[in-house]
Amino acid sequence: MTAPLAGATLTDVRLRGRWPTALLVFGPAFVTSVAYVDPGNFATNFAAGAQYGYLLVWVIVMSNLMAMVVQYLSSKLGLATGRSLPEMCRARLGRRTNLLLWVQAEAVAIATDLAEFVGAALALNMIFGIPPLQAGLITAVVAFGILALEQRGYRRFELAIIGLLAVLAAGFVYLVVVSGRQDYDALAAGLVPHLDGVGSLGLTVGIIGATVMPHAIYLHSALPINRIQAVDAHERQLLLRYNKWDCVIGLGAAGLINLSMLCVAAVVLHGGDGTETGDLSEVHALLGVLIGPGAALAFAVALLASGFSSSSVGTYAGQVVMAGFTGWRIPLMLRRLLTMLPALVVLGLEVSPSQALVYSQIVLSFGITFALVPLVLFTRDARLMGEMVNARRTTVVAVLITLVISTLNVVLIGAAVTGA
Repeated sequence: MTAPLAGATLTDVRLRGRWPTALLVFGPAFVTSVAYVDPGNFATNFAAGAQYGYLLVWVIVMSNLMAMVVQYLSSKLGLATGRSLPEMCRARLGRRTNLLLWVQAEAVAIATDLAEFVGAALALNMIFGIPPLQAGLITAVVAFGILALEQRGYRRFELAIIGLLAVLAAGFVYLVVVSGRQDYDALAAGLVPHLDGVGSLGLTVGIIGATVMPHAIYLHSALPINRIQAVDAHERQLLLRYNKWDCVIGLGAAGLINLSMLCVAAVVLHGGDGTETGDLSEVHALLGVLIGPGAALAFAVALLASGFSSSSVGTYAGQVVMAGFTGWRIPLMLRRLLTMLPALVVLGLEVSPSQALVYSQIVLSFGITFALVPLVLFTRDARLMGEMVNARRTTVVAVLITLVISTLNVVLIGAAVTGA
């Protein structure tokens, strides 16, 4: 079954049948879900499971539910207006405000690349023993290849990212199976919100604060544009419904992967020695010792798939940011070179990978509010959104999510600065 051409109408696509239509419409949320299973999530989730067992299961579930709402609003903005969030900011906000938003968004793009390159480089070192700088260069070549697919049609790029997510998911299915029987009573108890001291509060802040990534919001608003078109109000609502299920399924899959990370750590690492940090090299070594080399390899391959996919998606998001806020369009490959250079410099200087992840997370934390506030303001505007405007309860939920995430990110920044 061939993919529809960009700009095909929903009427054309629906001629293929109900399930083929769903499969062809789905995709954007799976691309943006990469941000929720990036190397930073690996570190946080394994640290949470190792230190507190199933205690913070509720945090992962709540974070994922918030992510579904935010990404749904982002994609709805693109569907309703035909413009990305950065383009809407340029059109409706003042010049100085737009400039400020663009500068911070570029910093976010660079920080995103840093985190993803570090993760991929770590994985290549785990599997093949490749030094950091060389591993970073290999990551760059792979990312170039994945991005080249986008030039030949959006669907090929989406399928490549979905394929890498499938590899990532398969790695953790294997880890869950070989790690031993889960304590389902403790897992169920972990769904009830509760904490155990200051340390668990810090990890809660880390998980929630790192959940919604600014670049994923910017990117998701652009992905529905020039994709499948609706010919009337009925089809716009139908396309919006498909889009909602795309978010539920795509981000739900990312949530299950995050939950599997915590569960593996809870079974294998909780209560042992040397598990108090989120150092990924340490986790890899411990899995090899406690379960076996197959488990260590599965972890490294999953991390590699995460780094490859998220580095490609991060660069794509950077292009959306620049084109939207400034109106400038530069070749995607040149954009790739510009944003990857800081990451390659860090890898060449052999900075501690864990420390690099901490610093990149600080920058990303600064950017989340700048993306969420305009998103909520635009999607509640009936003159802008038409029949796709937020219901009042949706706006209330979105405002609460913005306040929670923004507040926790301030706490996360303070904790990271103090402990870095």
